[in-house]
Amino acid sequence: MVKKQTVTDGNELEKINGIWSLLTPEEQDYLQSNYLIQPFKKNEIIHYEGDRPTHMMCLVHGKVKLYKEGVGGRNQIVRILQPVSYFAYRAIFADGNYNMTACALESSTIIMLEREAVLHLVLQNNKLALFFIRALAFDLGVSDARQVNLTQKHIRGRLAESLIFMRDNYGLEEDEATINVYLSREDLANLSNMTTSNAIRTLSMFVSERVIAMDGRRIKIIDEEKLRKISRLG
Repeated sequence: MVKKQTVTDGNELEKINGIWSLLTPEEQDYLQSNYLIQPFKKNEIIHYEGDRPTHMMCLVHGKVKLYKEGVGGRNQIVRILQPVSYFAYRAIFADGNYNMTACALESSTIIMLEREAVLHLVLQNNKLALFFIRALAFDLGVSDARQVNLTQKHIRGRLAESLIFMRDNYGLEEDEATINVYLSREDLANLSNMTTSNAIRTLSMFVSERVIAMDGRRIKIIDEEKLRKISRLG
């Protein structure tokens, strides 16, 4: 859903050093003529499930959630991205449509790399092709593990796992206890494959057990060892 463009000086591409360093000087020049920068506001849709891909994307600032629409209008958050993360390339390589919707969790900046340019570079650069093969293999492994956890763990285990996931991926604030990402109760429920009411009730249980403390969307981990034990035992 490319609808706006920010004029840049071309140096932004150096932020995507995961692939930038794999390109020859000629390939870097080629890529610089086939990209744009797009800002997205909080809760703005980046692309919809079912859209035809026109660009591969790289998140360089902010946070993005990828989710699938479920039964009865309930969504399932599959992944939460942080800088620097590539996404929207599976559909390009599969020659299909996006199988998830991408939405900005907060104000975000995304580098949009044109589909044909990405395919051209992958076909001529073996190192770049291997980079994306490894990325796809990693994502598949994470997806397989989450599928088992979300279907076999009980509600407490699923929510504890989501909190640990947030803690491990986004780190802690200066107090070394508060998780450095703030999700709504609905998003936290969608990440944990449960209803919002179950998420709220389970969070309250964790608070009463002094596993966590809450201040609005801010979640502070009080007993990380116990939280990890709950996640592990399911």
